[in-house]
Amino acid sequence: MMKMTVIFAAAVFTAAGGSAVAQESNPAIKDSAVAHVGHAAEGANSFTEDQARGRLTKAGYTKISDLKKDDNGRWVGVATKKGKKAHVALDYKGNVSILPATK
Repeated sequence: MMKMTVIFAAAVFTAAGGSAVAQESNPAIKDSAVAHVGHAAEGANSFTEDQARGRLTKAGYTKISDLKKDDNGRWVGVATKKGKKAHVALDYKGNVSILPATK
């Protein structure tokens, strides 16, 4: 009886998103690798701020700040990569692009 309870509890935990892999799951993403694209796609973005920050970190960015969702559904902010500061965008597909610097 105890063994069945433990198995059931593990199944419920996994189904509820108890693993780190399940938390980054996004049906728009077909590959876990982060692609750099010339222009971030516009569209409804289901990433949370933490997930967006995680994708940018996975792409090699640090010091991520001012991260917010813009009117086109992209997460935009400022980040550093290899010592260079850049304005970045993350689209609903999980792709990262560099934005022109704002004045």
